[in-house]
Amino acid sequence: MEKTIFEQMGGTYTLQSDYYLPNLSLSAEENKPIGIWGQRHLRYLKQHRKVLYTNLLTSGKLNSHLADIDEQAEDLFFRLVKQIAEREGVTEQLKAENQIEWVGRMNNIRNRVTEIVNQTIIFR
Repeated sequence: MEKTIFEQMGGTYTLQSDYYLPNLSLSAEENKPIGIWGQRHLRYLKQHRKVLYTNLLTSGKLNSHLADIDEQAEDLFFRLVKQIAEREGVTEQLKAENQIEWVGRMNNIRNRVTEIVNQTIIFR
């Protein structure tokens, strides 16, 4: 019997009942930690970009992709919070003088920056 293309490429089969099933396995993927931004992107991929999610998963690149997205988003988030806080005068001095106002203004900045990061990195 002639070898199949799968066998010519080094693939093997296992007999299960009356069927020959190919021995398939995913390549070992580096297991990097995924933060909140990577988890949000994963949820977005599963719900709205199913083909991309499946391609990344089957190619073994999903975890590294999510780790990269997480790192990019976190860097952007902290950089923008710092820049906007400096531009709007939300300083340590304000924090010492009026903590309630400082917390309110910082929460406002963090919420705005979260929306920016979501739109530019997470939901694309």
